[in-house]
Amino acid sequence: MLAVGALLPLGAQGDLKTRALALHREAPLVDGHNDYPWALREIDRGGDFSRADITGSVPRLMTDIPRLRAGGMGAQFWSVYVPSTMQATEAVRATLEQIDIVHRMMARWPDTFQLALTAESAEQAFKAGRIGSMMGMEGGHSIDNSLGTLRQMYAAGARYMTLTHSDNVPWADAATAEPKLGGLSAFGEEVVREMNRLGMLVDLSHVSPDTMKDAIAVSEAPVIFSHSTARALCNVPRAVPDDVLALLPKNGGVLMVTFVPGFISQKVADWNLLYSAQQQLMRAQFPSNSAYVSAGLERWRSEHPEPRATLSEVADHIDHIRKVAGIDHIGLGGDFDGITSVVQGLEDVATYPALTAELLRRGYSETDVKKILGGNVLRAWRQAEQVATRLRASRGPSTRTIEQMDGRR
Repeated sequence: MLAVGALLPLGAQGDLKTRALALHREAPLVDGHNDYPWALREIDRGGDFSRADITGSVPRLMTDIPRLRAGGMGAQFWSVYVPSTMQATEAVRATLEQIDIVHRMMARWPDTFQLALTAESAEQAFKAGRIGSMMGMEGGHSIDNSLGTLRQMYAAGARYMTLTHSDNVPWADAATAEPKLGGLSAFGEEVVREMNRLGMLVDLSHVSPDTMKDAIAVSEAPVIFSHSTARALCNVPRAVPDDVLALLPKNGGVLMVTFVPGFISQKVADWNLLYSAQQQLMRAQFPSNSAYVSAGLERWRSEHPEPRATLSEVADHIDHIRKVAGIDHIGLGGDFDGITSVVQGLEDVATYPALTAELLRRGYSETDVKKILGGNVLRAWRQAEQVATRLRASRGPSTRTIEQMDGRR
């Protein structure tokens, strides 16, 4: 067997795509994050599928049914994202509307999509030739500090919740905001415990390293990172440090590698910082002349071309996570239709087999590739379900409030 890291000779690489496609037929590809529901909402406020009928090609999107089939998608966590600028009841309402979009999508195209509320049902959908469809809330602001709302989101079909999005919530610090708590508050720990009791996966993408560590310490079930990368290879706040990766074997959790260029490539991340600084500078100098600012930024971009992240760099992140956490703790979470630029070679949902072929080229066994494609996250999900069965037998729903536990109003 070829050792991992030992590349196949050029003459032996011709059948890699064929092998990759065969693996996608044998085992479900389970992607952790796709923002099609929000992309549809931006096209049509009411989520009218006729505005973006994905039974055919939809060039303005990264997702449609023909490309999902070409990419060998077996099951998809559809993000029911709402921005953290929405708060309180507005966020709850918008999240429910996003959940409604996913349910209507499954009802509109039942030959393609099938609701999956358990790991077993996701596998059953794959065996029936359909794409198992799950939902993930992207940010604790979607529950408005309410465990009752959390439970009703689970009842509506949500099977993971990212504890924060880009901004802090009152009970957890985000990766891209000024820390307020140093991790989770007492109520934040109770949120994690209640998610464990429900069987809802705790998603630690977007949260601060301290929140990651606190959640892993509290959680009795495996955690996931639905769309993240390794900070050792791309030093940005949204990436996961090695000391957190090292906690995954004991917890059983899975980091699902995302395809966001600025989280994959340090060159892209550095360019993003330079562009942001130039943008702020020009806006400060010409606050009343947006046309001049736009033209100036366009000139700057032509003089400083944006570098491209590559599929090979995505595979480098997989290599690194394997080295630190192990093969049983890696998955994929593309973030398609939630990104404005793409990795070269991973432009849309049709391109997953190209990454599979690259892993085979690097010497990954077919057994290990199947784990990365979906086996690992399905295993983690099953373990979370087992934990929930045990916890429900020993305790009922928590009625604690953030006011009681954190003294917040």
